[in-house]
Amino acid sequence: MKDESLGPFHQMFRQLVKTLPGAQLPWLRAARQSAFDQFDALGLPTTRLEDWKYTNVSTIGSRAWHFTPQHADDAGVRHVVDQLALDQAGHRLVFVNGHHVPGLSRMTALPHGVFVGSLTRALRDIPQWLEAVIGASTHADGFAALNMAFLADGYVVVLPPGEVIDEPLHMLFLTDEAGLAVQPFNAVLAGARSNCAIVEHFSGVGDRVYWTNAVTRIVADEEADVRHYRLQQESPKAFHIAEVAATQRRSSRLASHAFAFGAVLSRTGVGTSLNAENAEATLNGLYFASGRQHVDHHTRIDHAQPHGTSREYYRGVLDGAARGVFNGRVIVHPDAQHTDTHQANHNLLLSRDAEIDTKPQLEIYADDVKCTHGATVGQLDENQLFYLRTRGVGEHMARALLTYAFARDIVERVRVESLRTRLENLLLMRTPDGERIRELL
Repeated sequence: MKDESLGPFHQMFRQLVKTLPGAQLPWLRAARQSAFDQFDALGLPTTRLEDWKYTNVSTIGSRAWHFTPQHADDAGVRHVVDQLALDQAGHRLVFVNGHHVPGLSRMTALPHGVFVGSLTRALRDIPQWLEAVIGASTHADGFAALNMAFLADGYVVVLPPGEVIDEPLHMLFLTDEAGLAVQPFNAVLAGARSNCAIVEHFSGVGDRVYWTNAVTRIVADEEADVRHYRLQQESPKAFHIAEVAATQRRSSRLASHAFAFGAVLSRTGVGTSLNAENAEATLNGLYFASGRQHVDHHTRIDHAQPHGTSREYYRGVLDGAARGVFNGRVIVHPDAQHTDTHQANHNLLLSRDAEIDTKPQLEIYADDVKCTHGATVGQLDENQLFYLRTRGVGEHMARALLTYAFARDIVERVRVESLRTRLENLLLMRTPDGERIRELL
C-alpha cells in the first residue's frame, strides 16, 4: 500500500484523536500517537509479506471508511440481541457499531473486586489497570497499530487473585451500519488462581459492507485458567481482521477456541507466549466457508520456559470457490526444555474450486522436547462413504453426515453448553441436508 493512500487515515486520525475515550490520559495519548506513527510506517499489509502472501487486503485499504457511527438508534437491533444471546439470564455486554449499549447489556452480581465492563468505563474508573497492557503493546502489523490508534471501546475483564466467575461472559459485537470501520480493543487481566470463560461474538445485521478490526489482549497470571471463545459470524459482505495475543505465567492455562463462519474476507491471528514453567495452552479452531469467502488463520505459540505443554487442533471445511489459509507456528526457545507440543490442521474440500494453503511450522531450539505436527487436505473418505451407502444411507446424506461429523469434532471441545448448542445449529445450517441430520440426532 503506497504512502499516499494513507491520506484518509491521517485525516480521520487528526479529526478524532482529541475526542476518543481517554484522550485526557497522557499515557494513552502517547500510546495512540506512537501506534499511528507505526501504522504510518507499516501501512496495511501486502502480499509481498510472507505472513500475508495468500491474503490480499487491498480492498480494505481502497475503500472510504468512516470511524464513528452516523446514527445512535439501537432499538432496531434489540430483537437481534435477543436471538443471539447465549443465555437470557446470563452476563453479557453488547456493543452496537463499536460502542457499548448499557440498555442491551446485562450484568448480574459479580464477586467483590471483579471488573467487567466497557473500555470507556475502564478508562474512566480503573485506568491504572490498563496503562501497562496498552502502553506496552507491540503491534504485529498495520492493522494492530491502527486499532490502538483509534481504540474507542471494547470490553475489559479484571479478576483479582483467586476470583472465579462461574458463568460465561458473553461479549456481543453487532454492526448494522454500512461503511463503518469498528476498532474494538479488549483486555482480560486474570490474577493468580483466577478462572473465567469469555465468549467473544461478532455478528452483522443484514448484508451490509463494514469492517471490524479487533484486538484482544490476555494476561494469565500464575495458575490462572482462562477460556476464550471467538465466534465470527459477520455479514456475508463484511471484512473481519482480528488479533488475540496472550501472555502466560507459571502454571497458567489458556484455552483459545476460534470459529469462523461469516465475512467475505476474514483474518484471525491467535498467539500466546508461555513465559514461565508448567504453563499450558490449547488452541482449537474451525472455519467453514463457501461461495467466494476467504478465511485466514495465523497462530503462534512461543514456548519460552521449561515444562510447557501446548495442543493445537484446527479444522476447515471449504465449499464452492472458497479459499482457506492456515499458518500455525510453534517456537520452542533454547530455555524451554521438556516442552510437549502437538499441532494438527485438517481440511475438507467439498468442491473442485475450493482451495486451502496450509503451513504448520515447528521451530525447535531445545534438545529435550517432544514435538509433533501435521496437516491434511482432502475430500471425503470413500471408504466411509461406502460404509454408509451399504447400510442404506443415500449418497447425498452420507456426504452430509461425514461433513457434519468432521466439523463437530472441534465443536465438541467447547465447554460452554449454550455456545456448543449454538455452534451445532450453525453447522447444521451450513451443512447440506442439515435439517434431515437434525432429525436423526
